[in-house]
Order: sequence, then structure tokens, then C-alpha cells
Amino acid sequence: MHIVFGGAFNGKRQYVKEHMGLESIAWLEGELPNPGDNAVIAGLEHWIRAQLEQNHSEQEILAAISTLANSTGERIWILTDISRGIVPIDPLEREWRDVTGRSYQYLFGQAQHITRIWYGIPQTLKGDGRNEYLHENRR
Repeated sequence: MHIVFGGAFNGKRQYVKEHMGLESIAWLEGELPNPGDNAVIAGLEHWIRAQLEQNHSEQEILAAISTLANSTGERIWILTDISRGIVPIDPLEREWRDVTGRSYQYLFGQAQHITRIWYGIPQTLKGDGRNEYLHENRR
């Protein structure tokens, strides 16, 4: 599992498209794949928000993410950092930010490779630093 993260509009999707070798992999925005499916998962924070709005608990959300993270299949997670700035006053906004942060912490702990993108510049935080993650795992 590879995580590419950074702030909004910092070039995460472009980096994945240009460097990850994605010939035949599903690209999902704001939704989760079936366990075992190969996928690029972008917009997890939007999926989490939708789950909270449907009154799903943090435990249910983390269980779904954990099940997916521990299933077979090649995955690249594109995660947007929403943890900076002023803590929201609105309870739902605050819960969304907290649950998203705890979900990211879990995924970061499980990932073999983590790349931070800051204004288009990649920085390897975890793993061997090679960009061809999916190509390497298909051999």
C-alpha cells in the first residue's frame, strides 16, 4: 500500500498519474473499492464526511478502512491533509476532522510507502523511495 498525501491542490493526483504506472487500475473519488480490488482511492475525506452525515460511528468508519487496508489488492491512497488551520466550532466539522485524522494515522501505520507532495515536490517519508510502486509489486 502506498500513500500520497499533502495539502489541497498540491499536485498529488498529477504525481500519481505520472509516476505510479496505472495502466489497468480503477480510480475512485470519494468512495471505497471492494476488498481485493486494485484501486487508487482519492477523496477519502469526502467518503468519511458522507459516512458521518449518515450517522455512522467512528468505529464503523475505521472498521471499513481497516478491512480494506488489510485485504489483498494493490492500493494507492491519495489523502488530503485537512488537519491544519483553526479547529472548527461546528461539532460535525470537528468530528469529521478528528475521524479523518485518526483514519490517516491508521493508514500511515499500515503503509509500506508514504510520499508527501508539497507544491508538486515529492518527498519520501516511508519506504524505499522508488516511484514505480505498482510496477514493482506486479513482478
